[in-house]
Amino acid sequence: MALFDIFKKKTTEETAPAAAKETPAAPAEVTSHVAEAPKPISTPEPEKGPETSLDQSLEKTKTGFFGKLAKSIAGKTTVDESFLDDLEEALVGADVGVQTTVKIIDRLEARVARDKYINTAELNRIMREEIIAMLAENGQAKTVGFDRFDKLNNRASNNHSKVPEPVEGGFGKLNHPYVIMVVGVNGVGKTTTIGKLAYQFKKHGNNVLLGAADTFRAAAVDQLTIWSQRVDVPIVSRGMGADPAAVAYDSVQSAVAKGMDVVIIDTAGRLHNKVGLMNELTKIKNVMQKVIPDAPHEVLLVLDASTGQNAVEQAKQFMSATDVNAIALTKLDGTAKGGIVISIADQFQIPIKYIGLGEKMEDLKPFDKVAFINSLFKD
Repeated sequence: MALFDIFKKKTTEETAPAAAKETPAAPAEVTSHVAEAPKPISTPEPEKGPETSLDQSLEKTKTGFFGKLAKSIAGKTTVDESFLDDLEEALVGADVGVQTTVKIIDRLEARVARDKYINTAELNRIMREEIIAMLAENGQAKTVGFDRFDKLNNRASNNHSKVPEPVEGGFGKLNHPYVIMVVGVNGVGKTTTIGKLAYQFKKHGNNVLLGAADTFRAAAVDQLTIWSQRVDVPIVSRGMGADPAAVAYDSVQSAVAKGMDVVIIDTAGRLHNKVGLMNELTKIKNVMQKVIPDAPHEVLLVLDASTGQNAVEQAKQFMSATDVNAIALTKLDGTAKGGIVISIADQFQIPIKYIGLGEKMEDLKPFDKVAFINSLFKD
């Protein structure tokens, strides 16, 4: 069973409660596809063909980082201050970030003092082991893989105030849809990530519904509608300018009524200020909880890895605005700043759940910290 095998057909004895006060009387449009597709916009058809590998996606980062690292260790048999300065420059250049770089260097110094540095191969091994250990210590959970998300924790299911967390052996089943609220600024690949998530969930046997609650940005609803057509899943939409909370409410209500397994809610990438964003996201969560008391089960923050340390600042802003409990990092295939994955995984006590490795629908992958670091250091 796979990660997206999470919620195969549950018994749905619940019925949707009366509409929230915030919800207009008119029902939202729910379609499996639209009769006339919107005019093509900036959402190119995903490529077909073999999946993009982790090694391929990290090639630019590896070339830049290890090119500098090779120069810094040439002819050296000890880790001296000059080498550490060069290593710091290489790490910061790969957007690992100053704070995380200092941690890595401190750990490396302590490890070398204990084990004694011998050669380049030893240095690579030591660095790889120390970075993996650092991420494990900072709350970056061991990947549970697709096959661990077929159930939800019984305690979390019965205690609606607690977000379900991965446990060994799977999860206790929910008797309602699993709700994912997706947040992130415009341009990071949020809509594309939602489409790829829908594809993966459906591919693994789940009934998926999308909610077009980003009603502020021009063409956002049309873009999500196009993705719903590509993946062939229904979408709840009221069009641009509609109340986002009303769309979210109708989406969850429709998902419950139709016995859907997963509902993915898109939200606005930018409002006038942080207070406005916080209030809007809080309102959306509150109306969804009128239908499913513990919704959303996942607040997924989408970040663009190619923006480097700007992604860290975005994460801080959204974490102060809402209860983010998962992160997706996109566009790793087009950047030499892949070190940002290490930086974000180190700085925030929130798991990186997905990474985007390419344009194909299959190129959204679960993040495995060991596989990622091993690929980064692979010869």
